[in-house]
Amino acid sequence: MQRRKLIQAAGVLPVLSIATLGARAAFAFDGPELYAGEKTLYGEAQKEGLCVSFDTGPEWANWKALFREFKKRYPEIELTYNDIGSAATVVALDKTRRRPQADTAYYFAASAVDAVKKDVVAPFKPVNFEKLPAVFRESEGRWFTIHTLNIAFLVNKKLVKKTPTSWADLLKPEFKSSVVYLDPRSTGIGQVLTFAAAYANGGDVDNVKPGTDYLGKLHTAGNVLRVEGTTPYAKFLKGEIPVWISYENDGLKAKHVDGMGDAVEVVIPREASVAAPYAISLVKNGPNPNAGKLWLNFIMSEIGQSLFAQGFVRPAVPGTTLPADVTAKMPPAPQVRPLDVMKAAERKAEIDQLWAQATVGK
Repeated sequence: MQRRKLIQAAGVLPVLSIATLGARAAFAFDGPELYAGEKTLYGEAQKEGLCVSFDTGPEWANWKALFREFKKRYPEIELTYNDIGSAATVVALDKTRRRPQADTAYYFAASAVDAVKKDVVAPFKPVNFEKLPAVFRESEGRWFTIHTLNIAFLVNKKLVKKTPTSWADLLKPEFKSSVVYLDPRSTGIGQVLTFAAAYANGGDVDNVKPGTDYLGKLHTAGNVLRVEGTTPYAKFLKGEIPVWISYENDGLKAKHVDGMGDAVEVVIPREASVAAPYAISLVKNGPNPNAGKLWLNFIMSEIGQSLFAQGFVRPAVPGTTLPADVTAKMPPAPQVRPLDVMKAAERKAEIDQLWAQATVGK
């Protein structure tokens, strides 16, 4: 994925020696369990001592904080990771299927579907699995969504007089040459925002034409500044984009982390939006299955889900309790629809064709 570059497993503490593990194997955390059987599972994981977590780069989605809190709770388990992107993760799992290197694998859910097809992931239902919407999990637990990224309008208020709050607003003359979005033929975000536009205009995941028709109208009105092939985040930070249709977390990061402050407003459009699911799996025949399960349960616990929200991505488990300051930045958005990635994948060629028909030359 374009958001990340390959990072070798680095900055991770050395694995504890077998002797050290043996001497401390009786250790268990103090206090109540997060779920029934947690201490027993931790005891089994201590015998392995390591969890290898593919594609969880620390700067993305607040993985750094999840690593830190996992280590505090389970000091006997070392975590190591790489950061190679969703599609590359599936390729790596496939190539090493005879001697798997990873215990868990994280990716955009469409890649999780590919991993199931290639039979490189194992069934496991973590805590809170049954709370997830059906479209956010594989029925046997071979993948399940851990957080979502929601389509939003990222508005530079220095360049826009009035903040748009709806898809209908973006068609108004006041947004002439103001809107930037990613090409749905070549980017995942472009595909997802097309589904969001479809839902907003009477369509859905099975009927995407209202979405491509809407984007065609946006071009006809002259309101599209340009369509990008790669993420224009740096351009947005430089003040070159009035309205960017992208993921909510990009805007929140620009606002709260990267210096744009109150110049940015992040709007979930009033009619509808779409939540793109990001998923994780237990790797089939992974070297440390109990440590892998311990890690997946922690990710899906209330603690893990809340930590995702602090990194500006939405927890997948409904009803996760969030700190007040996080809730203020990410208010409830009941108009967001969960994206069925299996159905969405079936519409890819159709979107490519309909979008080109609706927008090229306009």
